[in-house]
Amino acid sequence: MFLLHGTPGSRRGPRPRASVLHRLGVRLIGYDRPGYGRSDRAPGRLVRDAAADVRAIADALGLDRFAVAGRSGGGPHALACAALLVGRVTRAAALGSLAPHDADGLDWYAGMTASNVDTYRIAEQGAPALSERLASHEHRVRQDPEAGLPFGDPGLPEHDRRVVADFGIRSLFVEAVAEAFQRSGDGWGDDMLAFCRPWGFQPAAAVAPILLWHGALDVFSPVAHTLWLAGRIRNATIVVEPERAHFGAVTALPQVLSWLIAHEQRPWLAAA
Repeated sequence: MFLLHGTPGSRRGPRPRASVLHRLGVRLIGYDRPGYGRSDRAPGRLVRDAAADVRAIADALGLDRFAVAGRSGGGPHALACAALLVGRVTRAAALGSLAPHDADGLDWYAGMTASNVDTYRIAEQGAPALSERLASHEHRVRQDPEAGLPFGDPGLPEHDRRVVADFGIRSLFVEAVAEAFQRSGDGWGDDMLAFCRPWGFQPAAAVAPILLWHGALDVFSPVAHTLWLAGRIRNATIVVEPERAHFGAVTALPQVLSWLIAHEQRPWLAAA
């Protein structure tokens, strides 16, 4: 099973404990998207390009079929795998995902925290403007990785504050960002640019079962994004948790992984 990290993030991002993976019988594979951690940058990459990366890794590991999950910024990339690797992806899950920037009928920024709106608006202007905006922030994050996380955002919901108050979860987020910015902040900027461009595929092309999970209180990728996706992906199961927000996806991962390996729907999903 592939777990695609958030934005910004890396292969060291939040993941279930080894004991949970052992119980489920899951071999969890993570990698750094281009520009993050030790991965070379791929300027101008699109969301769709993640499918080619996952296919190359799967081929190198001798894996014919696999499941894919993506949290936050990893969500669109997981959907790319489901849509473009038909016959190889068994199931896919997108947790707290964004919808395409050009999504018809969706107010993309509605309900989004001001800091995210501001950065995405600059990304809409192109790479030079975004690079200038992120340059000073990149330096600060390399000195203090926690500065790359929205823990201090005044709009952070109380539920998210409780999740990241857990020392273990918080440490995983900080470790992920420290690795992400090991060489530069290019991966972060390229993710933002990719989200503001056409994705290069249609989510509706996915054939395998898809789980769309979202916390209703999410202010970083508002729940309307998942509702839009659910209306266009034929084989989608949607779970909206009314009392959870963006970081609630981390605590939902063990159940999501259980769904990804199941041959039938889990009761908690059927009742959601």
